Amino acid sequence: MRFDRLGLSFDYPDNWSVDTDESEGRYATVTVYAPGGGFWSVSGHAPGGDPRELAAAVVRQMQQEYRDLDAEDAVDRVAGRDLPGFDMNFYCLDLTNTAQVRTLAAPDAVYLIFCQAEDREWAEVAPVFAAMTTSFVAATAPEDDGDE
Repeated sequence: MRFDRLGLSFDYPDNWSVDTDESEGRYATVTVYAPGGGFWSVSGHAPGGDPRELAAAVVRQMQQEYRDLDAEDAVDRVAGRDLPGFDMNFYCLDLTNTAQVRTLAAPDAVYLIFCQAEDREWAEVAPVFAAMTTSFVAATAPEDDGDE
């Protein structure tokens, strides 16, 4: 299926559910839930901010909730663009979980992409999360498109 609303556009599996949140003003958050409970989320933030600092703020927030959180710097190259962020592992309800946060700078916003799943589900949903991220990045204008 294709989500194309609120200035956000990406593909997602038709058996996953979508939730939107516009309550934070002009920038929306869209979260897509896998049947097993994992989720992928994208949110827009004011342009011009430091994408790495935005990702680091997510890690700090996660560290407050999960004492034993391990986080490592990570950068994915998607559709010719670098998405800096972090890979995280933590325990929740005695189960190991994996989460990733990536950021994408564009002219209209800095986008934060966050995905998380319990590790038994991760192997199945991680490629789907990656495909969703790729479809989102491909649909998002580059920060400098050279037209100036």
